[in-house]
Amino acid sequence: MSTSSTENSQTAYKSDVHDVPLFQPFPIRGITLRNRIVVAPMCQYSATDGFASDWHLVHLGSRAVGGAGLVMTEATAVADIGRISPQDLGIYRDEHIPTLSRITSFLREQGAIAGIQLAHAGRKASTYRPWEGGGELAIADGRWPTIGPSAERFSEQYPLPTALSLAEIGTVVQQFQDAARRALRAGFQVVEIHAAHGYLLHEFLSPLSNHRTDEYGGELANRMHLLLQVTDAVREVWPAGLPLFVRLSASDWTDGGLTIDDSVEIARALKQHGVDLIDASSGGNVATARVPAAPGYQVPFADAIRHKAQIATGAVGLITEPQQANDILQHGQADLIFLARELLRDPYWPLHAAHALHAEIEWPMQYRRAKR
Repeated sequence: MSTSSTENSQTAYKSDVHDVPLFQPFPIRGITLRNRIVVAPMCQYSATDGFASDWHLVHLGSRAVGGAGLVMTEATAVADIGRISPQDLGIYRDEHIPTLSRITSFLREQGAIAGIQLAHAGRKASTYRPWEGGGELAIADGRWPTIGPSAERFSEQYPLPTALSLAEIGTVVQQFQDAARRALRAGFQVVEIHAAHGYLLHEFLSPLSNHRTDEYGGELANRMHLLLQVTDAVREVWPAGLPLFVRLSASDWTDGGLTIDDSVEIARALKQHGVDLIDASSGGNVATARVPAAPGYQVPFADAIRHKAQIATGAVGLITEPQQANDILQHGQADLIFLARELLRDPYWPLHAAHALHAEIEWPMQYRRAKR
């Protein structure tokens, strides 16, 4: 084959990123993600007293080197009692800022946007790490009091929480706001409020865990009151030029629990309170729920919320293949693709996906000798 024929063949093989939705830039408020690939929040259970470690730097940094557009931290506790385990990442003290700043600086150097998920575990706090068996911590191992909307356990293996008083609810709102201030100082450009997976804000949203009779219980409008207060408090200190996400469990997968119709209504309200994108997950609030997990099983939630609430969404859950991810965007079912376990298996999935989809994207200079 002649040199000119070879060049023509290579040119035909490559596509401009604008032809491949997965690699199109995503402008949102005052920032732009370089592509539509997001490292979903994934707990690492590797912090000490909330402090990020070298593990977090390497874990998150390698995904930025691998080409992700937005790299999210794991659920980062806004209070010490809001940690799932003693090893959870935290942002409840000013002293946590420097180690987080080290991470955000590295992510920016690699061309990624740094995001943080602010969380409170509520009644699912004070437990052992998964590889230590999970379940309630023993007193000898540092058990702490847990809280929730009602005094009801997640399961028999979990602590019995105390129901929050109105004054204590105010404290939680303040903790989220203080955490957002610290996140800004640490260099994050995206904040996501965690209102999913059975943690505190989801516990208030779901009628299966919220049995209050005051203004925070009963009808959905009351049950979403705390989430809206937290959103307003965060938005108040989070710059207008930076986006705010919320992760929702769009379904409890249990009769009498949250439904996609509820989640659409919640998303509509959140949009009015300054939220820019809904990260549409599901489940986590009912220990006995039967979740029909299958490839892309949560994509319909992102699709419904996007079109019915008229707000940007992220799709997450058993999305593993480049063409699968690209098709979700091509069909208008979501705006971003949140990848979790697949990015644990392959930190360089975005680079490999670009090759598979025939998209020409930038590689780190240090790695270009390996580009095919």
